[in-house]
Amino acid sequence: MRLRVEFTTEPFDLDEAPAHALVAREVVEAAELDAVDVGPFGNTAEGGADAVLTAVDALLRKTLEAGATRVSLQVNVIGEGEA
Repeated sequence: MRLRVEFTTEPFDLDEAPAHALVAREVVEAAELDAVDVGPFGNTAEGGADAVLTAVDALLRKTLEAGATRVSLQVNVIGEGEA
């Protein structure tokens, strides 16, 4: 099964990336995922179910430890070849 996770961390800071946003980027870029897109207002990552769920667990734990006050995420099952 392939999954896509979309997530944001808050609070936002348009002047400088907060620590929790930097940690989120590190987590998804270090995970064994097939596709990662990190942006200022939203982030997505795709991969096999185990890799995505492991990354989501680390993402939640580490961003909250780094000062996030809210993490919004959505996980979708995607079909092969779906982008």
